[in-house]
Amino acid sequence: MISKTRYWFLLTFVILVYVAGMFVTLLENDSAQFAVMAMRMVQENDFLSLFKGPEEYLDKPHMHYWLAAISFKLFGINEWAYRIPGILSTLLGAYSCYGLGKLLYNRATGKLAALVFMTAQTIMLSTMDVRTDAVLTGFTIFAIWHLVAFIEHHKLQSIILGAFGAGIAFSTKGQIAILVIGFPILCHLAYTRKWLSLVNWRVLVALVIFAITITPMLYAYYHQFDLHPEKVIRGKDHRSGIFFIFWEQSFERLSGEGVGKNSSDFFFFFHTFLWVFLPWTLLGIAAYWTRLKKLYQLKFKYDPTTEFLTVGGITLIFIIISFAQFKLPHYLNITMPLFSILTASYLFKMYETGSQKTKKIFLGLQYFILAIVFIAVLLLCLFVFKLQTTLSFVLLGILLAVIVYFCLKKEDYAIRVFTIGIYTSLLLNAILNLHFYPSLLKYQGGSNMAKIVAEQEIPVEDIYKVSPMYTWALDFYNKRPVAMASLQDLREKSDVWIYVTNDELLKLDEEGFTWDKRYVVDQFRITRLQAKFMDPAKRKNIVDKMYLVHIN
Repeated sequence: MISKTRYWFLLTFVILVYVAGMFVTLLENDSAQFAVMAMRMVQENDFLSLFKGPEEYLDKPHMHYWLAAISFKLFGINEWAYRIPGILSTLLGAYSCYGLGKLLYNRATGKLAALVFMTAQTIMLSTMDVRTDAVLTGFTIFAIWHLVAFIEHHKLQSIILGAFGAGIAFSTKGQIAILVIGFPILCHLAYTRKWLSLVNWRVLVALVIFAITITPMLYAYYHQFDLHPEKVIRGKDHRSGIFFIFWEQSFERLSGEGVGKNSSDFFFFFHTFLWVFLPWTLLGIAAYWTRLKKLYQLKFKYDPTTEFLTVGGITLIFIIISFAQFKLPHYLNITMPLFSILTASYLFKMYETGSQKTKKIFLGLQYFILAIVFIAVLLLCLFVFKLQTTLSFVLLGILLAVIVYFCLKKEDYAIRVFTIGIYTSLLLNAILNLHFYPSLLKYQGGSNMAKIVAEQEIPVEDIYKVSPMYTWALDFYNKRPVAMASLQDLREKSDVWIYVTNDELLKLDEEGFTWDKRYVVDQFRITRLQAKFMDPAKRKNIVDKMYLVHIN
């Protein structure tokens, strides 16, 4: 559909944007929190136990933290080392989209699917703000690809790789991995009527491989929880880690027990999809609707030119996760590979047999999305956080010139739809990773205070906090979790530093503490942006302060 030269140019550009995001300061809460949890594994030489601050962590399995810890061992404790496993998992996911797209359709569709996946907004974001979903997404689609390959060709290698991928995914986030893998596979089996593929001795081999793969995670849970029934976790004792991961975890997520409730809106993920799959959202909706319409016309009878794996898997996953009482946008990441393959197939068919009218409509829609992104970029660069250097303006101008060139280039409309979509994603995320996030992170108190600690050579072991507030960024960049101390404990210490909020500083003053040195940084919950914060004239009115004071 597009030339090999252009494809590799676009792929290289996407990877460069990923690399730019590797060096952005870690964001609180999740990225910095998970990095601290992995850091503690390395520093304490304990790879069997997970801790979230002072509390034992029974929520997600160990794989993401193990991979980050291995990266820390190899490359040192820093933000880019933390992100390496997530980015590699994303690249694995992209290659798996190519493999499954090629298997279900053709090589050209697979190639398109890989780039659509890599440039979906939530996937771009997940390579900078790395959470467990990056590893989960990469290995679930890897498992689906190889399990489908086994159903089609019955090769032992395929089912071994599929079982291994499923094991890694399960060891990353638990039962949701089995659902995300199982639903598309069941849809494929039901549509193709290839149930006899399961009546095969190789399936037993797959079960053994899966069991072996998840054994380290199960042993870690057994070691931390099952051997210690006296531990009280989220208000309960006698918590079995193995029982939790095989049974309790998903029910707690669905009910909100333990993790809490933040949304009972059944349609949360439907409207969230509108931005997480940008710039492919409208194409994705059209692809989904067109496929459902065709399957309905076929009365779901098998047609070798049609597949049900993607649309069926997407539908079932959406239904299940929509019932959860605790929802976050990145939970949709697991559906992005399926949406990418479905959208790529729609794009390729549009290129081959689509009418000029259809192509023009979608080209107009892509121009509209590009225009919205262009306006957003200008606001970010000229209003929210103004560009400061001539080089920044030159680079922005070059990128815009390249986009204008491909907008005006005379070629098939379907090719322009795809190319403009890629450049829309690149424009937005290059600005986010190189300009917006670095500017935004000047308002993350913990990471900025850590710079002061390093510059002033303040001993990190002498820094305390007086409340149970989490200090993930400060913990990570100090390479040491901040210890908590009561006011009574502090009265018995001398030559120590206290990290406090404005209210806590006033409390110290009321309690008679005095200090001879004080450092202050801006603090704002940067993952919860507000319109007032984005307005430079109003920003100072809602930005808080964090203090580091030396008690003499």
